[in-house]
Amino acid sequence: MSALARCSPIYYNCDACKCVSSSQNHQTSENRNLVTNRRSSKPNRLILHNRSKNPNDPSLTRALREFADSGLMEDALHLFDEMNKADVFVWNVMIKGFTTCGLYHEALRFYSRMVLTGIKADSFTYPFVIKSAAGASSLLEGKTVHAAVIKLGFDSDVYVCNSLISFYMKLGCERDAEKVFDEMPERDVVSWNSIVSGFLAVGDGVRSLVMFKEMMECGFKPDRFSIMSALGACSHVEDCLRMGKEIHCYAIRSGIEDVMVLTSVLDMYSRYSEVSYAERVFNGMSNRNIVAWNVMIGCYARNGRGVDAFLCFQKMSERTDVITLINLLPACEEILEGRTVHGYATRRGFLPHVVLETALIDMYGEGGKVKSAEAVFDRMGEKNLVSWNSMIAAYVRNGENYSALKLFRELWDWDWDWDSSSLVPDSTTIASILPAYAESLSLSEGRQLHAYVVKARYSSNTIVLNSLVHMYAMCGDLEDARKCFDQVVFKDVVSWNSIIMAYAVHGFGRISVCLFSEMVTTSGVSPNKSTFASLLAACSISGMIDEGWDYFNSMKREYGIDPGIEHYVYMVDLIGRTGNLSSAKRFIEDMPFVPTARVWGSLLKASRNHNDITVAEFAAEQVLKMEHDNTGCYVLLLNMYSEAGRWEDVDRIKLLMKSQGVSKTTSCSTVVTRGRTHVFTNGDRSHVETNKIYEVLDIVSRMVEEEEEEEEESYVHCVSKMRPETLLKKKRNSPRRHSVRLATCLGLISTETGRAVVVRNNTRICRRCHEFLEKASKVTRREIVVGDSKIFHHFSNGCCSCGNYW
Repeated sequence: MSALARCSPIYYNCDACKCVSSSQNHQTSENRNLVTNRRSSKPNRLILHNRSKNPNDPSLTRALREFADSGLMEDALHLFDEMNKADVFVWNVMIKGFTTCGLYHEALRFYSRMVLTGIKADSFTYPFVIKSAAGASSLLEGKTVHAAVIKLGFDSDVYVCNSLISFYMKLGCERDAEKVFDEMPERDVVSWNSIVSGFLAVGDGVRSLVMFKEMMECGFKPDRFSIMSALGACSHVEDCLRMGKEIHCYAIRSGIEDVMVLTSVLDMYSRYSEVSYAERVFNGMSNRNIVAWNVMIGCYARNGRGVDAFLCFQKMSERTDVITLINLLPACEEILEGRTVHGYATRRGFLPHVVLETALIDMYGEGGKVKSAEAVFDRMGEKNLVSWNSMIAAYVRNGENYSALKLFRELWDWDWDWDSSSLVPDSTTIASILPAYAESLSLSEGRQLHAYVVKARYSSNTIVLNSLVHMYAMCGDLEDARKCFDQVVFKDVVSWNSIIMAYAVHGFGRISVCLFSEMVTTSGVSPNKSTFASLLAACSISGMIDEGWDYFNSMKREYGIDPGIEHYVYMVDLIGRTGNLSSAKRFIEDMPFVPTARVWGSLLKASRNHNDITVAEFAAEQVLKMEHDNTGCYVLLLNMYSEAGRWEDVDRIKLLMKSQGVSKTTSCSTVVTRGRTHVFTNGDRSHVETNKIYEVLDIVSRMVEEEEEEEEESYVHCVSKMRPETLLKKKRNSPRRHSVRLATCLGLISTETGRAVVVRNNTRICRRCHEFLEKASKVTRREIVVGDSKIFHHFSNGCCSCGNYW
């Protein structure tokens, strides 16, 4: 007995009313509305009262067909109960009626009952049965029906095969669909349309276009459905604009230019940012439906033409729908515009709507209004996985990593409770949350998430692997970052950018340069702005001045890429390395756009490294004009004035900081041992193993010959410039008690021999600690990795990857 028969006992010992009752239990609200709407054109109901007593009366068959075609399946069931059930046509009418009404489970049960009754199905039965199996998303039932099709010899029937292709494609079984297609002895246009649209539906746009081209080579003339599918494939495949234009030209020559085809053309040009072409098509449309208007609004919004998007929206008048607003939201350059659209949606009654609410979360998240995004998310009556992903991404985008992790854990717990199978974290969830683990330094939890990625079979997903590369690199594990990069089968530009930046921030700029060369020569991937930002960062951090200038100049000359503000930041830092601060200042003044605080901050850092107070004051003044609460700027000036003995300036900066509500950041260091995170501050004695930590610190200090007297001398080398209270404070805050040393010593005694000790510090590591850790790495024969607020320092055998410039 088939699986269909086993799951449908209700039809064997029941009357028609019970059958209807059962079917109604399986109807979705949408299907009920469909049946109700069909009742508006009901046939003559008197037939039920004046029907013939003869079950073979042809008039009963005609009446049954009228009821089924009108969606009156309850009446059809009453009539069917009194008819001759030996006729396969009668069963086909009922199966078709259930399928047309969207009552897929009922259609499958009727087919099962038909088989058990001994009625032999024909070629008209199976297309509707297969369609019902697809509608019910039942792969098992569909394969059972496919087996019956082969057994009865209908596998050569073109209509049955077309249905099988659509069925397998809808359920994501493209190989099975392609096998059915390849074995068809005869094909029609519908067969080709099914395979072309099917590959597009499963996300394989390239294969869809290949089949479209093969269709034309085989002599089949594409119709409107073929053209729409091919245009959709062009929209989802890179570098297919030329083919899209060719298909557009074919549609014009063939006279296939109805509103649906032109809307597909419009969408294709929109995806390729060909706004002028899209406008030409849109303006040439004699009949524009709401879909065309929505696509044009989306085209403007995606391509930075917000004003045009709103003008288009105004011309639509009252014809707007939910999709209109969803397409319009990306055009909101100001948060006020987004709130206006939100208010309009509320007034028009478009809310609640899960997709629109999710779009609002994205809009508020990108605009930095996390609280507004939270309010929308919390009010949502229905949340799908995309909603959760959007809220997580909003938190991460705005630096609220702990909120992102908390929300992700809620989703994770929901998954493990199996409350909803649709809320299992997917590849987008993983890619969204991994940066939060990177910023919060949760390497152990990041590894757990990596294990989930492998278990959930996302380990071949390029986007997920790119995020893992970033996560491991930012958590100090460059080795695992490289392993994840090597696992990427189809490396895109983001993959290369991630690994180039990973080596850059760890001080291995030479490797970053080699990777760039491999990217453009071997892999053939074209660099973008982010690539050059990563590359210039590598040159800046590793002091590769000549190479940096070569890459900066080649951006426009060889790749047609205009340098952005981030590229100028790294170039200022690169020039500052030479000590020629006047050249760095001129370079900033000659920039083609207004310098930002980051640009002046690079000059400020360079002046600090070369102890040029005059340039530092000028750069700090520019920074504070733009960012009054820039803590790092105040602290850097404070330290420089203090070291120079300019106490009046020290007092002035302190008063200024107090008036601005700015306080010096408390330096703290983090180390993870045995799955536990330990946080230290300068001079910390709160740890349970404090005594052991300080004992190890004393031992290592003696080994590197750093006697306390020598250390004190380094502080009083310029006693005449220091206030007595400042000297006492500095002695209390001696580098010997700095948090980074305490965290490192705990790591040395708590991690396995041979493994690197990884420490994260929230401020810039001081020069004395830098020298100490260089020597400590040599005498302990351990690699020590310290990530400070700027870069990662890899201390190994007495040397650091930063080259003593950071």
